Amino acid sequence: MEYSTDDIAAARSLQFTMYIYASMTTFWTYDYVCSLHEELTFLLRSHWTKMKVLYIVTRYLPFIILVTGLYRSFVPNENTGKCRVLDNIELDLGVVLVICSECFFIFRTYVLWEKNRILLAAMLSTLFISLVASFGITSTAAAAAAYATSAVPGITGCYRKSSNYRLFIPFILLFVFELGLLMLTLIRAIHDWRTNQNRLYAVLVNHNVFYYACGLLFSVANIITSLVLQYFCHSVSYDFQFIILAILATRMHLHLWQTNQHSHGSTGAFMYIPMSDTSFLNVAA
Repeated sequence: MEYSTDDIAAARSLQFTMYIYASMTTFWTYDYVCSLHEELTFLLRSHWTKMKVLYIVTRYLPFIILVTGLYRSFVPNENTGKCRVLDNIELDLGVVLVICSECFFIFRTYVLWEKNRILLAAMLSTLFISLVASFGITSTAAAAAAYATSAVPGITGCYRKSSNYRLFIPFILLFVFELGLLMLTLIRAIHDWRTNQNRLYAVLVNHNVFYYACGLLFSVANIITSLVLQYFCHSVSYDFQFIILAILATRMHLHLWQTNQHSHGSTGAFMYIPMSDTSFLNVAA
């Protein structure tokens, strides 16, 4: 049986999607196993706070996204309506996941700026506006999309038949938002670099800069792929960014908590960061 060029391209892209989801699942599982001891220590010894709840949501939401992606890629399904539902769930959970990841660094920026409530209100308002806009764009694009399965036997999975170029707008919003937080971090670091040599302060600044650098890089990559590639190719890169940012955010939170625990047990003057509200408190041993 002969197939059209589009059928062959779609089949290859679906196979590529299967491999990428399998690779991401392996990577996420490997990271989880490697950090399991540290994570159990944190979950058992830390107090139940909003930051701990945020950590749990950010840490385990990728599992649901990956399971949804694997199911959509590996299970034969001729029901395009079901495919639409799975795709919408995956994309919406991805938006929620990246928002949770960003919340870690909103609170960190809030701390770096000495708990400036006006700044916190501005950051949260900007995040809320970006969130509403992103959900509106993704919902509109999903409602107008048509789904299809591979015409080649043996190739499972489903995909959107056409791309919606408006899907790059949420990544532009994310890029601008992260760039703003990066500038706030750098301004504060330059202002305090001579007067504050504390280890915890350095950890906060280094984490923020590295996270934003990765986020900006992934956002640019997704903007380009959204404009150039077909949807069933670049939808995988969306999930890749969401999951990597979640891993970075939770890993960095674990590292900050461990550094805080070690500092709290040391002698001499230091800056202690209670994990209950992620605020600074100067104390002397």
